[in-house]
Amino acid sequence: MLLYLLKRAGSYLVMIFLTTTATYFLAVSTMKPALLEQEKIPRPTPEQVQANFTSLGLDPIKNPWERYVDWLVGVVTRWDWGRSPNGGFVNAQFGDRVWVSTRLILVSLILTIIIGIALGVYSAARQYKISDRVITGYSYFVYILPAPIGYFLIQLLAIKINEWTGAQTLFVTGISSVGVEPGWPTIVDLAAHYLVPTFALTILGWQGYQVAQRQYLLDNINADFVRTARAKGLTRNQAIRKHALRVSFIPVAQSIAFSIPLLFTGAFFAEQIFAWPGIGKWSLDVISAADVNGTVATVTFGSVVFAVGAVLADFATTLVDPRVRVS
Repeated sequence: MLLYLLKRAGSYLVMIFLTTTATYFLAVSTMKPALLEQEKIPRPTPEQVQANFTSLGLDPIKNPWERYVDWLVGVVTRWDWGRSPNGGFVNAQFGDRVWVSTRLILVSLILTIIIGIALGVYSAARQYKISDRVITGYSYFVYILPAPIGYFLIQLLAIKINEWTGAQTLFVTGISSVGVEPGWPTIVDLAAHYLVPTFALTILGWQGYQVAQRQYLLDNINADFVRTARAKGLTRNQAIRKHALRVSFIPVAQSIAFSIPLLFTGAFFAEQIFAWPGIGKWSLDVISAADVNGTVATVTFGSVVFAVGAVLADFATTLVDPRVRVS
């Protein structure tokens, strides 16, 4: 198992390197931050633009290969992902925003997995009953509801609750308040800012797990091995819990592993609407600013997270299904 995972990790490292290299050459060939400098007031001279970009390691005079070699040496030897056209360090900007995205989505992801799977099992065990129709109907409704509209409606509901209570009980934007004393007040303030976006991401996020778990479980409820278990004396619920559920959970476990990239790429709309400066919003900002180094960093990070999800998907399959043997 360990040798297999190492081989998979090695192949994904090659993939990440090739993806990063291709992205760098594409970005450095198409993004021209020097042109955006001409829109500033007062307009800088070409000599000023050249001197500024040269000092940042973004010399537009160098050919793409020279810039790539300089950038790659910095990444490999100093873990320095370069500078942005605004003078900021990509390492610092990127690290701050990844942490913000993690804080925003991690709790909601755990909740969506637990709630979605639990409701999927519950609805499958009560197929075609009122509870099943209500739960599954809601899931399909959320499927067709655009995420920005759902987040916006929840935000409006939170605003209405504040109006009804006559106090700022729910925070609908931002990650923290200004001027909060350190210690317990800071913790309470952070929790208050977490509440609305976490609720929104959870209530609009578990439908995929619910529908998948329900469908896979229904496919196995009437399978021969379940009937055999019932013939040996198990009740329907016992047969489902001990046999059908384990088999039906295998593809769901794979989808959970591949959901890891959504930690950082799937909450762009939530970050925009709830004003959380995370990695999704920053990715669009660096592209709009023709930031070559920032764009490459986001693509590389996405490749890394996807690779981690793929390896975990293989591991989850072998862990859940003892019939699978990895050689």
